[in-house]
Amino acid sequence: MNPPDGDARAVPLTEADDDAVLVSRSCEVPDISFGSFLAAGDRHRVHWSTPEGLEVAGGGAAARLVADGPDRFDSLRADADRLFDAVDHDGPPATRPRVFGGIAFDPDHEATGVWAGFPGASFILPAIQLTRADGGTYLTVNRYGPDADAGGARDALADARDRLAELPMMRPRGEKPGVAGTEWLVDREEWTAQVASVIERIREGPLRKAVMATALRVDLVDEIDIPDTLGRLRRTYPECYRFLVQPTDGEGFFGPPPERLVRREGEVVQTEALAGSMPRGDTPEEDDEYARSLLESDKLQHEQGVVVDTICEQLDSFGTVGEGEQGIRKLTNIQHLRTPINAVLDGDTHVLELVEALHPTPAVGGLPLDLALETIRETETWDRGWYASPVGWFDAAGDGEFAVGIRSGVAGDGQATLFAGNGIVADSDPADEWDELQHKVRPVMDELERDP
Repeated sequence: MNPPDGDARAVPLTEADDDAVLVSRSCEVPDISFGSFLAAGDRHRVHWSTPEGLEVAGGGAAARLVADGPDRFDSLRADADRLFDAVDHDGPPATRPRVFGGIAFDPDHEATGVWAGFPGASFILPAIQLTRADGGTYLTVNRYGPDADAGGARDALADARDRLAELPMMRPRGEKPGVAGTEWLVDREEWTAQVASVIERIREGPLRKAVMATALRVDLVDEIDIPDTLGRLRRTYPECYRFLVQPTDGEGFFGPPPERLVRREGEVVQTEALAGSMPRGDTPEEDDEYARSLLESDKLQHEQGVVVDTICEQLDSFGTVGEGEQGIRKLTNIQHLRTPINAVLDGDTHVLELVEALHPTPAVGGLPLDLALETIRETETWDRGWYASPVGWFDAAGDGEFAVGIRSGVAGDGQATLFAGNGIVADSDPADEWDELQHKVRPVMDELERDP
C-alpha cells in the first residue's frame, strides 16, 4: 500500500536535515491478507517473513539508506545512526522502526541490467507497514524529516487504517504468470567448460571449493504478481524465510531462502552451517535412508566441519562462540546437514558488523574465501547482483536478522531471472553440476509455470 503523499522523504540520509526526527505510530487491526496489502502498492515494497512466524510488509519509503563500494557497511552504519538518532515510537515492540533491504554480493557491483534499481546496498524504512507478530496484526506509519511530528503521524495512521479497511481481507489466489520461453545466461557448453577450469584450479591447490553460479532468463506470458507468488511459496515452503525487496517501482527481488545468515538479539547471536544435500524420499523409509547418507558420509562430514570451523573463526573476535548438535534440516524438496552456531557478544556489536564478517559464507563463496572470490570474479561472465547476498532487516538497537538470498529471482516488465549455484570441489563432475542447476531453480520456476 502506497502512502497517499508519495515518497518525498525517500532520499538518502546524507541529504536529510540535521534536526530530522523519526516518528512512528501503530495500532492493532483485524487480520488481513498481506498479499492484499502488498498488491495495493507499486513501489518501495518490502516483505519479510520467518519460519518462526514474524511477518512484515511495507509500502512506500519514509527514508532510504543507500551505499556503494568497499565502504558500504561503514556508510550504512553511519546513516543508520543518523536515522535512529531521534526516535519517537508509540506501539508494541514488534512494530518498532526497522529498515528492510539487502547488500550486493560483490562490493564492486554495478547497478545495471536487471539490477538497475539495486545499488551496492539499499534499505527502506517503510512509510506504511503491516506486521503480524505475537498473536496480533498491527498497522504502522513511519515519518522521517525535520517536519515529522506526532500529530501528523497520528493523522497518517488514521488515513492508512481507513484505506486498509477497504482492501479485501482475503485475496483470491491468482493464476501463475506462465512461461513463454527460457534461456540460460551461460549455456551448457560454456558452463561445463567453466566448471572444468575451476576443478583444475582446485586440484592444483590451495583452492578447495568455489561456488559457481548462473542465471535463467524467463519470458513470461503475463506480468508476474509477486505478492501472489510469495503467498504460494509460503504454502509450499513454510519452513523457509520469504522476502521481497523492491527499491524502486521497477524489478523486485524475491525468494524463499532456507538459510539464516545471522540473527542478533541483544548479546545473543544465532547462525548456522547448512551444507551437504540429499533429496527427500518418496517414502519415510527412503527419506530416512537419505538422511543417514548425509550423516554417515565422510566427505560431507569433512566439508561440514570446515564450514563450521570457518564460521566460528569469523565470529570469534566478537565474543564467546559455541556450536550445537548437528542434525538434518528437512525442506520440502531437499534435506541438508545443519549445525547451529551461537555466540554471546562481548561488546556492543551491530548486526551489520556480523553480516560483514560472515558474508559471503563458504556455502555461496567457497574456501579459502579470498581464493574462491578471485576464482568467481575471473570465471563467471555475469554480475551476481544481490543473488546469494544478505537480505533482511535491522533496527535502532543494532538488532536484526538476515537470510542468504538463494532460491531467488528478480522479476518485472514481463521477465524473471532465476539464480542457482553449485559448490565445486576436486571430484565434481561438470555434467552432474549442470543437471543440479536445473533442480535448484525449481522452487521459483514451479510458481511461474502454469499447470498443464
